[in-house]
Amino acid sequence: MSRSRSVAASAVSTLAVDRRTLFAAAGAVTVSAGIGHALRPIDSQAAPAIPAQREAPVAASSGRAPAAPLTPYTRGTTAAGVAAPRTANGYRRLGDGPGWSRVVRDELAAPHPCRAARRTPLAAFVQLTDLHLTDVQHPLRLEFLRSADIRAWRPHEALTVHGAVSLVERVNALRGGPVTGSPLHFAMTTGDNTDNNSRTELDWYLTVLNGGRVTPDSGDPRHYEGVQNSGLRQYWQPDSAVRDTDKRLGFPHLDGFLAAAVREVRSPGLNLPWYSTVGNHDSLPLGCYGHGDPYLTEFAVGGRKLMDLPAAEAQRLQAAIRSARDPRGTAFRDLLKAHARDLRPVTPDERRAPYTPAEYLRAHLDPARTGPGPVGHGYSSANLDTGTQYYSFRIADDVIGISLDTTDPGGHYEGSIGTAQLRWLDSTLKRNADSWAIVFSHHTSASMDNPQPDPARPHERRHGGAELVALLGRHRNVPAWVNGHIHRNEILAHHAPDGGSFWEVSTASHVDFPQLARVVELADNKDGTLSLFTTLVESAAPHRTDFADLSQTGLAALYREISFNAPGGRTDLAGAARDRNTELLLKKG
Repeated sequence: MSRSRSVAASAVSTLAVDRRTLFAAAGAVTVSAGIGHALRPIDSQAAPAIPAQREAPVAASSGRAPAAPLTPYTRGTTAAGVAAPRTANGYRRLGDGPGWSRVVRDELAAPHPCRAARRTPLAAFVQLTDLHLTDVQHPLRLEFLRSADIRAWRPHEALTVHGAVSLVERVNALRGGPVTGSPLHFAMTTGDNTDNNSRTELDWYLTVLNGGRVTPDSGDPRHYEGVQNSGLRQYWQPDSAVRDTDKRLGFPHLDGFLAAAVREVRSPGLNLPWYSTVGNHDSLPLGCYGHGDPYLTEFAVGGRKLMDLPAAEAQRLQAAIRSARDPRGTAFRDLLKAHARDLRPVTPDERRAPYTPAEYLRAHLDPARTGPGPVGHGYSSANLDTGTQYYSFRIADDVIGISLDTTDPGGHYEGSIGTAQLRWLDSTLKRNADSWAIVFSHHTSASMDNPQPDPARPHERRHGGAELVALLGRHRNVPAWVNGHIHRNEILAHHAPDGGSFWEVSTASHVDFPQLARVVELADNKDGTLSLFTTLVESAAPHRTDFADLSQTGLAALYREISFNAPGGRTDLAGAARDRNTELLLKKG
């Protein structure tokens, strides 16, 4: 593909610095300030006219981010080592394991043997996905589905904030790309930042990433009120002598665990500018129900909670959720009403109210929540005006980012996009044809199969993953589509009929083991190919745990180990070697 901006034709080495790299390096010195050109989103109701670009505010230097060297930096990544079990039976303790090797994938282009000597970095960033920061005392939670499915509740969910802070600490410790050494331009969250669409969780999420103090507690501030001190044997009761289901599998008795889990946590905040992409758990109550039912809204902030349900009823509700037969939560509402006598008292809390898409945007745009920037974290006042949650932004001299909203306001956890957004995406790619475009979304191509109409746009058609793949394939400036949702590492090569191609990079969650984020580096090999490098990272918490250590760091380590031992947990979420640390080659258009 021809580029309007050329580089000098002199010989370069792996550490060569062209003006793109100078742009990136300057950004790293000033807390990656080089990201600051946002591209205004188009009104989703209007025809996709080409809008003017405008410059977004640039994050002020905090003095926390040192300049990154243009040398590979693998310390703290899974290339250097990963958490691995060191015991064989029962509840398994974790320790230090060997790193994962890098796999070269050539489905879209053949590797040239001298590409490393000519390579020039174009961009580098960190993807965080599916943090699922969880208010575990929230009345609307579906923990009771565990009576039918052991995987429906996670015994480590009370520690999601601790794990996320530890992940922020790991990202801050990185000093450049693991392969190119390029400074890291930014971090992108690809959705499901919260779990229950609760204002408590939204506050925690923004504070964890921007920096500050978080108390991961709601309801009665004097003590925890939830399933883990309920006495019910189907949940791990860490502080109790109850011989629950998980303890019979070897889970420990930990005096003081719940009191420690709801204590104040301090986050340093990311030292990189960060951007936000919305997921179904951010957009919909419980990640699956459309907004609008006043009974469910009142229940969320009220003083009653269902903690136990017969297995047969749990199976019926779970089937309704999975099949999208109950996108508005009608069956769920009726079930709560039918079990009014089984509800347990909890302390009401208005902070648990569900937030609307507009409130989600306003929270990001709040100047007090700017952190390392940019203001809005990708979103702008134009999104508020048009009721949209998609946008584009300038990453580097010849690279843009595009964040999509693949959630369906009509309900259900799978995704789709409306016609207006699809047209906007096509227009944005066309008018930026001289730049490489990295596309971000929450849902994957295979999980975009939700035809539920948007209540605000009932006559607008919804489009699935196959149509999005076809559109991206028609544009030769798209090297990658980066997403999450499936909680599994998976990398797919997409070939377009006209010869266009791109990589779809899906990254595992940070709530289910192995609890990962991903560094992505884009480089021009100066031989007619690009390389997209992907390197997974764990949180900064130590691999080994100490049951007596209930400090913030000790709890973050327990978060990983308990997730590894979660009953019924899948063992394939790390993916195969070809889905982890990779070099993904593709031809320049």
